[in-house]
Amino acid sequence: MNKKTIEDINVKGKRVFVRVDFNVPMDENQNITNDTRIRATLPTINYLLNQNAAVILACHLGRPTEARESKFSTRPIVACLSELLGKPVRFAEDCVGPVGEKAAKALKPGEVLLLENLRYHKGEKKNDPEFAKQLAALADIAVDDAFGVAHRAHAANVGITQYIETVAGYLMEKEIRFIGQTLDSPKHPFVAILGGAKVSDKIGVISNMIDKVDTIIIGGGMAHTFDAAKGMEIGKSLCEEDKKDLALDLLKKAEKKGVKVILPLDLTIADKFAADANVKIVDVDKMDPEWEALDSGPKTSAAYTEALKSAKTVIWNGPMGVFEFDAFAGGTLAVAQAVAKATENGATSIVGGGDSIAALKKTGLSDKISHISTGGGATLEFLEGKELPGIAALADK
Repeated sequence: MNKKTIEDINVKGKRVFVRVDFNVPMDENQNITNDTRIRATLPTINYLLNQNAAVILACHLGRPTEARESKFSTRPIVACLSELLGKPVRFAEDCVGPVGEKAAKALKPGEVLLLENLRYHKGEKKNDPEFAKQLAALADIAVDDAFGVAHRAHAANVGITQYIETVAGYLMEKEIRFIGQTLDSPKHPFVAILGGAKVSDKIGVISNMIDKVDTIIIGGGMAHTFDAAKGMEIGKSLCEEDKKDLALDLLKKAEKKGVKVILPLDLTIADKFAADANVKIVDVDKMDPEWEALDSGPKTSAAYTEALKSAKTVIWNGPMGVFEFDAFAGGTLAVAQAVAKATENGATSIVGGGDSIAALKKTGLSDKISHISTGGGATLEFLEGKELPGIAALADK
């Protein structure tokens, strides 16, 4: 990796601005329901504290449209972070201006400060130079550990680099190493598993992967667009009519490159989109025109499992069905088990995307995966082979 990390610079006793991705889900009482993203940055924060740095954490939460909607305040994160770090965390009611500056100035080495939501200021998303300058003025050096926003050119991760040296934190470094190196020099056989609802979300990924992998497994809702493109009956299943020609083009490209594409052989179908729907399993060419497919079937799971047996590199993004309903979680569970088994047998496995991670968590197999990516859109764009502005802006070694 040609980017500087926190270990390449001297942070002892320095005031360090850290862009983190604490955009965590909360319930209606503002209790955090999943702290994975917070836990992922602990190695970086603890390293800085061990170096006796004063740590200033900046993040966004949700998408505030008005100036200050209280439901998007980052204040509720303080208690969770404090518990995870085993020490008190201070809070600043604003990230810039007199309030932010005063809080940052008062921070002593070995202390932690969390700033209020960056997106309460329009300058953050606009990558406004003046706002970036104000953020930079809070610290001596900056660390970017927010891979989840690396595909966005915002003030706290890109603009700030014009005014203060910015290096990668441990999480950012891990994401770049795992995904970047895996795409650059994967071990073969290389299998990509792509699921989820829409082909349109994954066009770039499928196209880029065809140039790199030996096998592509296509499941989830987007598989029906491929089936419809091939002239098959898909009933009331999800389908992007305007993407059928593109689906055929992708299949032709794969054939030309000698890449095997595995689509569902059988489907778990339902008479309505609900947890208590009537369910039956049919071969993919025996689809009931009045029903909809909500998961793959056992023959498909067997084919997916077989394809993953000899894999040395696996990338998985997107579930195989509506895994939130137990009746339609079988395909996703089978893939999770097969990926875990491949990892056990020496494969490098990367899982990215919120739904895939949630599905993994449901299966209890998260600790059997080589790397779980914290990015959603960032992971997808990285897999597409795009340069991410948040990574490009980091200081070079």
